[in-house]
Amino acid sequence: MIKTVELTKIFRTEEVETTALNKVSFEIKEGEFVAIMGPSGCGKSTLLNIMGLLDNLSSGEYYFVEKDVSDFSEKQRANLRKRNIGFVFQNFNLIDELSVFENIELPLIYLGMGSSERKKRVEEVLEQMQIMHRRNHFPLQLSGGQQQRVAVCRAVVAKPKIILADEPTGNLDSTHGDEVMNLLETLNKNGTTIIIVTHSQRDASYAQRIIRLFDGQIVTEDKAAEFVLASTTA
Repeated sequence: MIKTVELTKIFRTEEVETTALNKVSFEIKEGEFVAIMGPSGCGKSTLLNIMGLLDNLSSGEYYFVEKDVSDFSEKQRANLRKRNIGFVFQNFNLIDELSVFENIELPLIYLGMGSSERKKRVEEVLEQMQIMHRRNHFPLQLSGGQQQRVAVCRAVVAKPKIILADEPTGNLDSTHGDEVMNLLETLNKNGTTIIIVTHSQRDASYAQRIIRLFDGQIVTEDKAAEFVLASTTA
């Protein structure tokens, strides 16, 4: 599903050169639930942006669904992204002027889907996420947990192969955070590949595997159960 080979990302200004990712190599298989952990500034979000085809790499190789996309243009990345990837962000990134229904419908409009099929798809995910009763509300009328539910709906409505979630519970209390993680776990059990970036051991415990970054490099890869056990006994 995803494979990187010595992936490197360097940010340059006139005065400073910063290596955000340094020869990172790993593979994520179809249907996996993987958590990427590490301290602030270790390269987690940069890696997620490259995996999500939102940014390009400086050197190395990146294979997405068995295609080498390392040198893809922005247009090529955008076409691949909108058909294969759903995003869930810490700050929800909903459009305040659009209703719940309209926010969820947006990715389908970008895909050029007809209105009747869009309506069917949106109503299906609203029912699945148990938020149909909020379809005509606006984001600012919702709680944080409800807004993140809507964000998950928007991420899955186009039936992507992969969902990338950047600190998906970062702005939620533990109850609403568990609710969102349970939704992601259910989606994974139904076949969707899930990759989350998180500081939270609690969130990471939902994953099958944990990749830990430090200073732009992978320092460990563990099964989640082994990592959580080691953390609690240390």
